[in-house]
Amino acid sequence: MNIDFDNIQEHIIPMENFSLKWRFTQESHDKLPDLHLDQLKPLDKKASNFLANYISKTNLHFDIPFKKDFFRTIDKASVSDGNEKEIKKWLYHRGLAFDKQVFLSWNRDNGMIVPWKLLIKYFDSFYYPIADDLTVIDQSLNWALIFFHEHEIYFGTNKDFIPSEAFADINFLY
Repeated sequence: MNIDFDNIQEHIIPMENFSLKWRFTQESHDKLPDLHLDQLKPLDKKASNFLANYISKTNLHFDIPFKKDFFRTIDKASVSDGNEKEIKKWLYHRGLAFDKQVFLSWNRDNGMIVPWKLLIKYFDSFYYPIADDLTVIDQSLNWALIFFHEHEIYFGTNKDFIPSEAFADINFLY
């Protein structure tokens, strides 16, 4: 059976089978409350591969952070020690519904479906600078978010959107 956005929910695996579970289940990292942990939907390798292929086939990251002219507006933020509240506020201002289910793709083997509100609340559990490039999308691709391994976050959208001035004084790579 081919995997698509209509049946991807059938490829959710238990958290204990997810290779990145330690980010969400271990005291040494960020042990999430069961109420929130139960809302994380790790995907099996086939579904994770589907997401990675979907992103690749659209050429979303053909140019870094996004293919030229893929989005009308690109906003960016810089992650540093101690600015977690500022990043959460920046993510909140992307204008997505809190209960919106978004798709996360770390690589071909690791993907997940989560509510947007939990991505905001625990972004620093989902994203480890230097170690991760994490792409966040919905199936429309009217917007996308990449947590880039160089402590940078990029948000692209085709909706009317005014970029934040919060990180205007930062020298970004892209």
